[in-house]
Amino acid sequence: MEIKKHDIKIKDIFKGFVDDGEDGIFAFDGKLTIRPPYQRNFVYDLKQQEAVIHTILKGFPLNTMYWVKTGSDTYEVLDGQQRTLSVMSFLNHQLQISLNGKSYYNDSLPDDLYNMLMNYEFMIYICEGEESEKLEWFEIVNIAGEELTEQELRNSVYTGPWLSDAKRHFSKRTCPAKGLSDRYVIGDSNRQELLEKALKGVCEWQGLKNITDYMAKHKSDNDADELWQYFQDVINWVEKIFPTYYTDMKGLDWCHLYNLYHEKSYNSSEMNKAVKILHEDEEVQKSKGIYEYLLCRDKDPFAAKLLCLRTFSERDKQSAYSKQGGLCNICKKHFDYSEMAGDHIKPWSKGGQTVPENCQMLCKECNSKKSDMY
Repeated sequence: MEIKKHDIKIKDIFKGFVDDGEDGIFAFDGKLTIRPPYQRNFVYDLKQQEAVIHTILKGFPLNTMYWVKTGSDTYEVLDGQQRTLSVMSFLNHQLQISLNGKSYYNDSLPDDLYNMLMNYEFMIYICEGEESEKLEWFEIVNIAGEELTEQELRNSVYTGPWLSDAKRHFSKRTCPAKGLSDRYVIGDSNRQELLEKALKGVCEWQGLKNITDYMAKHKSDNDADELWQYFQDVINWVEKIFPTYYTDMKGLDWCHLYNLYHEKSYNSSEMNKAVKILHEDEEVQKSKGIYEYLLCRDKDPFAAKLLCLRTFSERDKQSAYSKQGGLCNICKKHFDYSEMAGDHIKPWSKGGQTVPENCQMLCKECNSKKSDMY
């Protein structure tokens, strides 16, 4: 791993500056990618941008920036994107600042201030090495400014055609993945959270240990079609199995559920009716558990735990304990109240409700052995 400090003048970085919108922002004679294609949007407000320019014009130091070397003579900004873009926007006549009660574009600055700005040196550490070394170092270093997410760090290491295409699908607020999944998945696409969730899902599906394994494997691929197709399959599967949308569907780990259950056959009409019934059932305390419960109930005798069904009150349990004389209703042995648990006489799955007359007290051993406890 090689990390070298460079002091680079703003005028050299600004040379060849190009803002291609969604196709990226470039500078340093085309050698520096300030914002890669489909990367998160500029987030500094006017006050923050002005603060950057004022810092420079006063000759004060800015925080250290980090670039990662992506080729023999090409680089990408790892940390310092917002500060760099603030300066580039000002020099590109896209930003007006206030100074001593007056407003200035770059070309209206007094010559001494303009020269100070152009000759100001960014303190930049350029990082070069194996992918695993760079990722480890980026995770350890205390990055100045806005903290990068884990996926943004991975993106800085595993650059290439695959990542550019993946960002096209997953890394803008208006990206296709956001439009497809917004009702089901929570994640800021600008901060790479949507991409990360798709990657976690596909890694689990393929039996890979972590996201970096997948990104390293596909780094040089021409496209991210496999990942995009997988994510589409997940959302299409959800919409097919559960055709009626409920707001509590948002935020579930649908990729994980797809990986577990997509090979099973389900009748969407029956599932739709079951979801409605469970939403209306007062015994169900956790509506978000309804969907996985329906997907696995025929295989898992304890699936109803996903619903967090209503439990008996202390009063109901103490009353049942007194009526039973402290005896377990199955093994008929005597136990202290603290050694027993309230249980449904008629299981919830067979229509039993959490009412006093349906409560019995069982010792913990008998209660744990009762497979149809709901």
